[in-house]
Order: sequence, then structure tokens, then C-alpha cells
Amino acid sequence: MEKSLARARAAIRRAAMNKNYTSNRKQSFIPRGAIYRNAYAFHQSHIEMEKRLKIWAYREGEPPLVHSGPHGSIYSLEGHFISEMESGKSRFAARRPEEANVFFLPYSIVNVVRYVFKPATPSLHKQPVQWFALDYARTVSNKHPFWNRSEGADHFMVSCHDWGPQVSHGDRDYFRNFIRVLCNANTSEGFIPKRDASMPEINLKDKRIAPPDRVTSPAKRTRLAFFAGGLHGPIRPSLLRHWKDRDEDVVVYEHMPSGSKGGGGDICGCVPVIISEAYALPFEDVLDWGKFTVEVPVERIPDLKEILQGISTRRYLTLHRRVLQAQKHFVINRPAKGFDVIHMMLHSVWLRRLNLRLSY
Repeated sequence: MEKSLARARAAIRRAAMNKNYTSNRKQSFIPRGAIYRNAYAFHQSHIEMEKRLKIWAYREGEPPLVHSGPHGSIYSLEGHFISEMESGKSRFAARRPEEANVFFLPYSIVNVVRYVFKPATPSLHKQPVQWFALDYARTVSNKHPFWNRSEGADHFMVSCHDWGPQVSHGDRDYFRNFIRVLCNANTSEGFIPKRDASMPEINLKDKRIAPPDRVTSPAKRTRLAFFAGGLHGPIRPSLLRHWKDRDEDVVVYEHMPSGSKGGGGDICGCVPVIISEAYALPFEDVLDWGKFTVEVPVERIPDLKEILQGISTRRYLTLHRRVLQAQKHFVINRPAKGFDVIHMMLHSVWLRRLNLRLSY
């Protein structure tokens, strides 16, 4: 198994050096362009992942806490990933645990919070989530040899809930090597980019998976910037304080007015404006976010309009074109397809597994 992974590392290095890929299969998509940190390395890595990655999803536990998760709402990706890995249709699913090189703990933090979290006092806050995660990990480690032989380094979980980062805080030493794939990928809350992986938050309001909305052309867009979201975290209060209901070009809502059109084609294809101090962006091992986004320092929120107006039309059109190119990697498909969001999540796990060199 380790020799197979070593061959994958060597193939990726060759692809990066030779600026070409090696495969015995016809490729339906070839990543190229400025949005990638190294398109050749990424392409070969994806090829090697499809060839070698095998994941065992533990069978212990019962729904709704395990083997089940939300397929709608802002937490939808958590449920779809669990379902995909247990559908029997994933090419990455191992037939036996002995052939796996990665192990998945298929519990849903959203469902744990929904069904278990009943705090008696504020001091209990997130403890039930921590107790559950620790109990599940110890259950599989007592029953199987795989956690113990790697000290959890080839094991991972997926969570879109704000409390996802808390799963390993119940016993930090026990979970010190554990891979957490999180929407709430904030380094100020213990997210470790080299070990953990960031994933996007995708809101499926009616649980319906559909192609991306039609994109409004740049020539027909009338807003300079748009944001809608309640008070949450340390940055939004500043954004709302400076821009809520203050400008016709920089439209900022705390709550969307009834009947307002704030999504669909108006939002799809927008150039993201990143305002963050500690957020690890999804798939940034592969994607060069600086090539298709605008980054604004937190302290310059009052200057937001001036900064955005300073971007030339030529630069904006380049960013817009690259956003549409990157869109492929943020689409949910069931069953999953190459280079879509589920494959990108798996690729993030794959990269972290490649970085391990285990003695077994």
C-alpha cells in the first residue's frame, strides 16, 4: 500500500516537472489555467487518486446520528458526502477494510446537535458533540486495528456545522492526527491547514440538486457588491455597521427583505470578495484563489466601495471568466463526477494521506 502511494507521489512530481500528464485512460477534463497553483500536478494527482484511493466507511452506529445527514439547507454537503460514500456507487469505496488506505467516520455533527444537544447549563455548550465523537472513535479503535496502527492519521470526518471543529476538542491528544474536513475552517478555532481540509458551504434549500443557475452577463449587472447575513462571528458586525442600508451600489442586508431577489443568476458568477482574518479557503492546496477573487483586509471594510471601484473593467472581466472556470469544482453531482465538489473534498483527503508515510 505504501509503495503504491510512493508511486503516486513520483508520478505527480514528474507531471509537475514535465508539464504533462500520464494516464492509460482518455481524459474527459484537463485542468489548465491561472486558477490552479499547478495544473499539471493537480491533474496527475487526480488521476492517481482515481487509480489508488480506497476508503472504508465504518459500519458501526445507527441513523440518524451515523450513516445519515441533511440533504438540504446550508449543511447539505455533509449529508450528501455521507450518502455518496455509502451508496455503493462510489469508485473509491473499499470492498474490505483491509484494502483501504483511508477510513471515514460517517457521523453527522448536524444530526448530533439536533438529536443529542440539550445543554443543562451554558458551561456544557459543545460537550455532547465532543463526547459523541470521542465515543465513536474509541468504539471503532477498540473493534478494529486501523485507528491504532496510524494513531488516527489516516481517518477523517466531514462536517458543515459551526461546531464541527469541536469534535476533537474532547481529547486533543487522542485526535491529534485526525483529519477534519470542515466548512468552518477557521484557524482561530483550531483548524490546522496541513492536517485538516476546508470545504465549501452549499445551500440546497429544497434538497434538489440542479445545474448552476444561469449567469447574468457582466454587462447587465447593476450592483457593485452584495451581501446578506445575520450577526455571526467577529467580521460581520463591522460590515453591517459600515454598509447596511447605506449605499445603492454596495447592497448589504442583515436579513433579506421579503420579495427581494438576492440569489440565482444575480449571484451566480459573481466575483467573490474575501474579507477574512483566519479562514482557510476550500481546496486552496489546488486553487489559487487570488486569481479569481478580490481580497479586502478587515481593517479596510470602510473603504470597500473605493477598493471595488478601483478595479478596472479589464481586470473584472478576467476575474469573472476565471470564476466561471472554477465553478466546475463547486457543483454537487450524485453520483459524484470527476473534479466536482465531492471529488475535490476527496482530493483534499487524498493529499493529506499522500503526506503520510506509515510504517505498516
